Amino acid sequence: MTEPLRLLQVGAGSMGRAWLAAIRASPDVELAGLVDLDAGLAREAATGHGAVVTGADLAAVMAEARADAMVNVTVPEAHRDTTVAALAAGLPVLCEKPIAPTIAEARAMVDAAERHGQLLMVSQSRRYSPTLAAFRRLIARIGPIGTVNCQFFKAPRFGGFREQMDDPLLLDMAIHQFDLARLLTGADPLTVSCDAYNPSWSWYAGNAAAEATFVLADGSRFTFSGSWCAPGLETSWNGAWRVNGAGGTATWDGDNPPTAELADGTVLTGEVGAEAEGIAGSLAEFVRCVREGKRPDSAAARNIVSLAMVEAAVRSAAEHRKVAIEEVLSETT
Repeated sequence: MTEPLRLLQVGAGSMGRAWLAAIRASPDVELAGLVDLDAGLAREAATGHGAVVTGADLAAVMAEARADAMVNVTVPEAHRDTTVAALAAGLPVLCEKPIAPTIAEARAMVDAAERHGQLLMVSQSRRYSPTLAAFRRLIARIGPIGTVNCQFFKAPRFGGFREQMDDPLLLDMAIHQFDLARLLTGADPLTVSCDAYNPSWSWYAGNAAAEATFVLADGSRFTFSGSWCAPGLETSWNGAWRVNGAGGTATWDGDNPPTAELADGTVLTGEVGAEAEGIAGSLAEFVRCVREGKRPDSAAARNIVSLAMVEAAVRSAAEHRKVAIEEVLSETT
């Protein structure tokens, strides 16, 4: 029997608690160390995980815990320093999204992973869903893709920092849908045209709504239409999707089994499997890749493209022009 992977987790806040629950539920891992700026919070959050080294000093806990890998659940602004420290100590890292606030910081993290020969994977947890996996299987039945459309309409009242952000929808949420578009099409974006705005009734200070069109490398288009101040008939947090291909159309409401209609009129319902969901799926893939020496599709070097989609969309909206994704990717400062 393979011994559980010993994990060091950094961050014991609300999202950190979700990760601790996923770690506790997985037979493939065990918590070896927990770091938080609030040492008391780290100590309390580690209750029930057995003998766990806790504290506020990452280097000290890392030295004592003898972990095999790290899960980074700090705020994005702290991702680079904590991740680079772990990579330098020989630990592969699973990092919460977004990998970093800027492309330049993300590149520094990727460079560190390559320099130290360690895996750096980003947890794009919405990639992991049994109904999404069924949707992907249906898409494979409809031939070459022409158009992918996602509608995302929610009305959350978070309070706090999100309601003060300049572009809360694009900066804090849209990376999930943008990343899923890459997953569903298997193609990377070339350009984006985006319009971001704030409805008159919005309770956000910044733009809470946006319309974006991406041209993908295979010639297809991905269109995103969304709002975070859209009460009534709300979509799933995953969004509502429609994919048109040469052989038919597939739809997914973001939660339930998908459906498709082929060009000959045949109606298909996606067969839902038992794939792990959310951060549990992300954790399972990370463990598998660490053990087998494999590189996941959401490895940081690839995930930077999803982050670049967000930065390019924000720039397009602000400057009222089409923006090339490469323009953003090529920036180093």
